[in-house]
Amino acid sequence: MATHSDQPPRPSPDALLRRATREERGQLKIFLGAAPGVGKTYEMLTDGAERLRAGVDVVVAVVETHGRTETEALIQPFEIVPRRQIEHHGRTLTEMDIDAVLARRPQLALVDEYAHSNVEGSRHPKRWQDVEELLAAGIDVYTTLNIQHVESLNDVVASFTRVRVRETVPDSVFEGAEIKVVDLPPDELIERLKEGKVYVPEEATRALQHFFSKPNLSALREMALRRAALSVDRQMLEMLDAGALPGVYAGGERVLVAVSEQPGGDALIRVAKRLSDALRAPWSAIVIETARAEGFSEAQRQRIADVLRLAASLGATIARVPAEDVASGLIDHIAATRTTQLVIGKSRRSWWFEARHGSVVDRLLKGGPEGLALHVIPATAPAERPRRGLAPLTRGWGGPSSYGAALALVAVTTVIDHFAEPLVGAGGLDLIYLLPVILTAARFGLRTGLFASVAAGLAYNFFFLPPLYNFTIADPQSLLTMLVLIGIAGLVSHLAGRLKARATLSTRSATENASVAAFAQALARSSTWQETASTICTEVGLLLGCDTLLLAERDGVVMVKAAAPEAAPLGPVDQAAAEWCWSRGEPAGRGTATLTAADWQFHPLKTALGTLAVLGLARDDGTDPVPADRTVLLSTLVGQAALAHERLRLEGEMRELGLLKERDRLRAALLSSIGHDLRTPLTSVAGAVEALAAEAPASPAVAMARAEVRRLKRFLDNLVDMVRMDAGALQLAPEPIDLTDAVSSAVHDLRDTLRHNRIDLAIPGTLPLVQTDPRLLHHILINLLANATQHGDPEGPIAIEARRVAGGLLLEVRDHGPGIEPGAEEAIFETFARGKGSDRSGDSGLGLAIVKGFADALGIGVAAATDPAGGAVFTLSIPEEALVAA
Repeated sequence: MATHSDQPPRPSPDALLRRATREERGQLKIFLGAAPGVGKTYEMLTDGAERLRAGVDVVVAVVETHGRTETEALIQPFEIVPRRQIEHHGRTLTEMDIDAVLARRPQLALVDEYAHSNVEGSRHPKRWQDVEELLAAGIDVYTTLNIQHVESLNDVVASFTRVRVRETVPDSVFEGAEIKVVDLPPDELIERLKEGKVYVPEEATRALQHFFSKPNLSALREMALRRAALSVDRQMLEMLDAGALPGVYAGGERVLVAVSEQPGGDALIRVAKRLSDALRAPWSAIVIETARAEGFSEAQRQRIADVLRLAASLGATIARVPAEDVASGLIDHIAATRTTQLVIGKSRRSWWFEARHGSVVDRLLKGGPEGLALHVIPATAPAERPRRGLAPLTRGWGGPSSYGAALALVAVTTVIDHFAEPLVGAGGLDLIYLLPVILTAARFGLRTGLFASVAAGLAYNFFFLPPLYNFTIADPQSLLTMLVLIGIAGLVSHLAGRLKARATLSTRSATENASVAAFAQALARSSTWQETASTICTEVGLLLGCDTLLLAERDGVVMVKAAAPEAAPLGPVDQAAAEWCWSRGEPAGRGTATLTAADWQFHPLKTALGTLAVLGLARDDGTDPVPADRTVLLSTLVGQAALAHERLRLEGEMRELGLLKERDRLRAALLSSIGHDLRTPLTSVAGAVEALAAEAPASPAVAMARAEVRRLKRFLDNLVDMVRMDAGALQLAPEPIDLTDAVSSAVHDLRDTLRHNRIDLAIPGTLPLVQTDPRLLHHILINLLANATQHGDPEGPIAIEARRVAGGLLLEVRDHGPGIEPGAEEAIFETFARGKGSDRSGDSGLGLAIVKGFADALGIGVAAATDPAGGAVFTLSIPEEALVAA
């Protein structure tokens, strides 16, 4: 087994491959900021100008000045690639002309607003995808990005800013990119807002009250700094791996705690946990397995298992590493994982013990990697001494057969020496006696080897040294021969013991790795839930030598799905432990901290999807089902089993998704066919009804026919709109809209339907304009008003109210019907959903689905509720960013 000094470190093949791949691409530099207004574009243009003065070919692909004169002045020295003009719903919009940039092929392109969404009709939907194409062509790119646009941080930012950003970039764009944080303290950014350098004064006031509050800016600033540090740390580690450079680098902290069989390991774990929390760093716990581990008592093995279990419960990654000695194993692991902080205990040993065996802490201080922070925690109790008694004293002495074999080898060697003496003389026979000594020491150990050396010396002295056939030592050479034979026996047995320990550790590690690989292959071949459950029970039972069973929930009850061998029904305590494990996602049962009276030990098969099953382990003799030295293997097997269940769950969901897609495709085809096939005859019927209305305007039948024709036309319009929405064919053309005009237009179009209802309109004239698509908003209002008149009081009032709130604007439509069935507030927005026993039953179920679909497309929230005073309330929540400043 190689140690840290046996061979030089080798570069990581994966790191070299990633480096070679990036060398063929352009270099990306991201100017990362915490919020708008910190000066990202200014900094990008400043750095670009420096590159331009240095002789680099730099062009501006796209830069948004937002009307800032200082930014416009910075653009002047650059060549600007003209933007591409795109006609979109009668308006001319501009986007970066990626083909023109590729044809110009500069050394460096400046691309502002990395997370920008391109207008429909562009080659890529997102600007970051345009940048990827430029990088693939070998063009370097400078770009700007705010931290709230990072995909993995989107939910976190929305949780405290109450604003969800819809334009995001994947975290993968940071791989290989150079990050420059453009930092501005919150107080200075707030001052810039107040001075109108970021937004116009009225918008700045609203921004300061919401997104740009000081706590929000402080949190965003910290997130930007930490994300940049994470990227730098990963790139640094990749460079170290690619160059096989030794040493510890603290671009990002990594904590390691070393535990042993000695008492006090739980205190070390808690210290490491507090340290990792303080540093906000990942941490792991390690046990170095040496030849001494073979002699550990059951109590010592259980102590190690308990400490590792505690570490895992606190979020640590646990590992068992075989090594020749503890110090070299730790040094190798620290170098491989680039650990920066090591927590280790210092046992209270006698000076005699440390003189013989040395100190692990002293060796780490003298020979550990440079830059490693070593946290030494003194033990509160003396170290355990080896047990005294008959067993320790007799351990390693060997049996009678080993001594008999040693005597036989010495006897055979004596016979060989007898025939060889005439050829080599008596002086060379002692070398032949080395053979039985070496063979015996290597095969049976030190004590048997010493016995063989004494027997060989005595036989050599008795048969070949004068005076013959007695044990008198007349020549000092005989004494020297005896000492040489004994010394060789000790040396050989020591070397043989080290090789055997290495072989034992290597064999154990290889066996466990092979077992895990075979287990993973067996799971990969399983294609059904029952087959996977049976495979898990069978393989885990064989590997751990215990009884197993697998449980899963059915109809709210945790039930046994498979067992190996067939197990009797679980008792009440075992069933309670299994249900605890399922509901809490924590181990329970024998050998755990919960319901220890159970006969079984239960472990959750937990993934990102939640707890998918529960694995139970037990032994017939009632002992702990998992030996202390097999806990790491168990955790690996549990992880593999959980991933297998997750794969089956995802495969099932994919099959269901495929069926849903096919059903939706057929439904869309049917709706499209109905909508278009009925439109022509309906147009003819409408024309005929209008002709009849001209001839007999006072006829009640004609009035009813006209109303029903209009209702049917509105239903067909909903069908067509639903098909377009499902097909993703909605095209937005946002423009500033006055809500009073939008509501008045919808009421006018439904004047015949609403002729018996009073419209109570409460929309203040001071409300800001709304930047949205007027056609889709008109459809939303039409369907909400039609829903109110159809399911509310036929002659009751319909209230339409709008008001300004923190974070945006609310528009409510309230009727005076029986309200919405409790629990159906969200379900009524589903396609073809109709409530039962409420004011939402009796229609096609398309109107509210249209409202929900169009509102989502516009970025408007929609909710339904029952008014305590009676009737249903539908609320449109228009976000702050959709409001237009006066």
